[in-house]
Amino acid sequence: MIGNTLIGTDELASMIGRDGVIIVDCRHELVDPAAGRIAWQDGHVPGAVHADLDHDLADLDRPDAGRHPLPDATAFTQWLGGIGWTPAHQVVAYDEAGGALAAARLWWMMRLIGHRKACVLDGGLVAWTAAGGALDSRVPNINCREPSERAWSSDELVNYEMLARGLAEDSLLLVDARAEPRFRGDIEPIDPVAGHVPGACNRPFSANLGSDGRFKDASQLREEWLAILNGRDSDDVVHMCGSGVTACHNLLAMEHAGLSGSRLFAPSWSGWIGDPDRPVAQGK
Repeated sequence: MIGNTLIGTDELASMIGRDGVIIVDCRHELVDPAAGRIAWQDGHVPGAVHADLDHDLADLDRPDAGRHPLPDATAFTQWLGGIGWTPAHQVVAYDEAGGALAAARLWWMMRLIGHRKACVLDGGLVAWTAAGGALDSRVPNINCREPSERAWSSDELVNYEMLARGLAEDSLLLVDARAEPRFRGDIEPIDPVAGHVPGACNRPFSANLGSDGRFKDASQLREEWLAILNGRDSDDVVHMCGSGVTACHNLLAMEHAGLSGSRLFAPSWSGWIGDPDRPVAQGK
């Protein structure tokens, strides 16, 4: 039985060409947004379609909501219909960044429309090729479907007002997935303001991975995340990052560790600093 968080290369190999399975190549480079699609064209897991972070998994026409705003749910389900998805399909996402750009984002968006038959290839394309997995440059044949109308699950999202109120009341734990120098505000290579949301703690998404680029064992992840929770419930956790993409990696790690119920502040840092009246902290 395929899980709803991570799968290995052997499991994926057994699914190639099977009806009811959609494999999605989510590779993306922040410095060169076109590079992901070019890489997919050069070679991908056989049968994989491509998801463009900027155009399929975000709506860049909403600058008030950060660098990678959520698209409208209708637009997302229309895209899903275009790649042949139905609610009966198993979705497998992969990338070349340990799931962070942007396989975990697609995994989370599938959950956001209530679809739990979605998982991420552990170790991504690097693990696939290291295991002897073949690559294919052919464009797969797609049986387009009528969109299955879905709405975003509001229970899994946190907006600006909810975040500010939760921080003021200490009713949530805000976890920032960016690298520590960016969290502290020592550097900021992407956004115009450096620092973090006051009251947030830092858990770089890279800490979820072992030296082989795969996720750490679920029991180890659970122990590490329980230390971060420090007695709080997992559904107190709200994840963020720079633009709501790598934060999904932390959410995936918690789910894989059996710590369900955490949510996402999708606008993340790039959205938070869109209003100069919102406070900014620096340092640890």
